[in-house]
Amino acid sequence: MVAVVVMGIMAGAASQSWRTIMKRDREEELLFRGGQIRDAITKWNNPRPTPGQLRPPPRPLNDLKDLLQDPNTPETVRYLRRLYTDPITGKDFDLITDPVRGIVGVKSSSEDPPLKRDNFPDELKAFANKDKYSDWTFDYRLRATSAASGGVVTGLPGGTGGTGGTGGTGGGAFRSH
Repeated sequence: MVAVVVMGIMAGAASQSWRTIMKRDREEELLFRGGQIRDAITKWNNPRPTPGQLRPPPRPLNDLKDLLQDPNTPETVRYLRRLYTDPITGKDFDLITDPVRGIVGVKSSSEDPPLKRDNFPDELKAFANKDKYSDWTFDYRLRATSAASGGVVTGLPGGTGGTGGTGGTGGGAFRSH
């Protein structure tokens, strides 16, 4: 009888541990996916000029699908390899919009408290001590703001070092996909 009780307690502890591991993995994936989308929106809003021409003016982003293949260019221009869903909820990300620029970022719709509360990379310091995942917003405008201020992030993530925590522009927040 005692052995059954001990095994039950151990199974409960293992289950709780597994849930924590899975939640940490989903948090890491949220940081990666949000960073990828934010970087793609940044590229959309800062198009490279064609040789011999001035930089084209930014145009509103009205649908995230346009990041997969820019409908405004004759050649194939991809800012994002695929559309990501929110790994916390399993649903589409909530969109952050601006009346002039259209979609400027994404965030989770989850009101759950995150496990990760600190020790974020510099470009994600604004996520520290947030009470819910929906407070982790991936808004490209703050990347431009932080770059203009010498890399100091105020408000939301962005930083000057590319996505998430690796620096550069194409690697992703924590791993390549």
